[in-house]
Amino acid sequence: MTNELHADRILIVDFGSQVTQLIARRVRESGVYCEIHPFNAVTSETLKAFDPKGIILSGGPASVTEAETPRAPDALFQMGLPVFGICYGEQTMVAQMGGAVTVSDHREFGRAQVDVIADCMLFAGVWAAGEQHQVWMSHGDRIDRLPNGFRAVAKTDSAPYAAIANDAKQFYAVQFHPEVVHTPDGAKLISNFTHRICGCGGDWTMAAFKQEAIEKIRDQVGTGRVICGLSGGVDSSVVAVLLHEAIGEQLTCVFVDHGLMRLNEADEVVTLFRDHYNIPLVHKKASDVFLSRLAGVGDPEEKRKIIGGLFIDVFEAEAKRVGGADFLAQGTLYPDVIESVSFTGGPSVTIKSHHNVGGLPARMNMQLVEPLRELFKDEVRDLGRELGLPDSFVGRHPFPGPGLAIRMPGNIVPENLDILRKADAIYLDEIRKSGLYDEIWQAFAVLLPVQTVGVMGDARTYDYVCALRAVNSTDGMTAEVYPFSPEFLGRTTSRIINEVQGINRVVYDYTSKPPGTIEWE
Repeated sequence: MTNELHADRILIVDFGSQVTQLIARRVRESGVYCEIHPFNAVTSETLKAFDPKGIILSGGPASVTEAETPRAPDALFQMGLPVFGICYGEQTMVAQMGGAVTVSDHREFGRAQVDVIADCMLFAGVWAAGEQHQVWMSHGDRIDRLPNGFRAVAKTDSAPYAAIANDAKQFYAVQFHPEVVHTPDGAKLISNFTHRICGCGGDWTMAAFKQEAIEKIRDQVGTGRVICGLSGGVDSSVVAVLLHEAIGEQLTCVFVDHGLMRLNEADEVVTLFRDHYNIPLVHKKASDVFLSRLAGVGDPEEKRKIIGGLFIDVFEAEAKRVGGADFLAQGTLYPDVIESVSFTGGPSVTIKSHHNVGGLPARMNMQLVEPLRELFKDEVRDLGRELGLPDSFVGRHPFPGPGLAIRMPGNIVPENLDILRKADAIYLDEIRKSGLYDEIWQAFAVLLPVQTVGVMGDARTYDYVCALRAVNSTDGMTAEVYPFSPEFLGRTTSRIINEVQGINRVVYDYTSKPPGTIEWE
């Protein structure tokens, strides 16, 4: 995809920061296409081939004061392109261009106040000299001497060069992280770099992307047939609707109903795609197979592997039954692409087993169609809206591939799935009635393998404990607990206990991530 939609592009050089993806999201939000490349994959040749309008150097965990730490290729600073260094990106820019960086006696982590001491293009219309603004710091090194041609434009008590500028070269750098929400004006600073400094036009929109993606699908598929594994989640649903708009009856979707969906969810998926969109859909009811194989299995990773393996088997059988296909459609997103080229080889490349079709291409000898591989999750939702999917569908909270299997710790008891479904439905209903659904990133109920004594109607009960979970997050890597009012929790608890037979106690999970995970298993 190399037409006008990608003519203005920014290259983000990744030095291993946990929030590099947030830089890309901010750039995309400003209407500019960008890609993240690991520092050790960036060469003079790749720079020329990518042909960016500007370059952003990310943060990272290393210290430029140590030997053998990541560096930007020297050619990057010699291309005549604007460069924006963030945190470690600032430090390596300074060190590589002749300045001095040392280990600081006063590290800065968390919120800080910067004093703006001079105007520059990066701050234009956002910050002015003499003002003080909140930023988010996370560094242990400090710059002691600037390279020739640079000047300080902002400082803190511990960082005399919290922001620097070389106006002639259009090199700018900051010690703080403008990409995180804790730097309130950060997105505006990034937009200043992409638009004012790099001269990008802001043509990256979902409406433009949709049209280009449809053309690309038609070029790739031709007259071939495509099969799509429909999980009912946002990603696979958007892929299915986009493909149907591009190639119509050449697409067949297979929905494997494993019996671990939320209340009425399977019927909603079938109705939406078969009746509303008239997309050819095979609805395979396979709950008996899945639940029988999961009987007696309590280990969460074993559950995931069983569900993933069975999904592949059932999907493959249904694909053969409809006559096979030339292409397999998958909902690969840009974060998946980034993880696959992680320069650290660390945990980000280890994706836990889950309900997907990742093992199918080699076995079924089909070519892949991955129309979402350039998009982040929030962009997929925007594309879904462009395609006419209802907000109630594309705005749904994330739901794990293994479904309720990992929201029922320990062994899966089939009759208890209905208890969990009812409790979860009441919880989400109360959230929606309170107008909180769109404020929360993810909310769900968990049925614990614990029974407690209770009193209901003057009689003793011995029923299950239901845990409620609600968090806010930007990418799922970290999460904070949503602060429900006591009134909300009391009202929801009362409904669950009164309306769901089998539960006599409700608790609320106040654990953030880290140290906990969002899901319980």
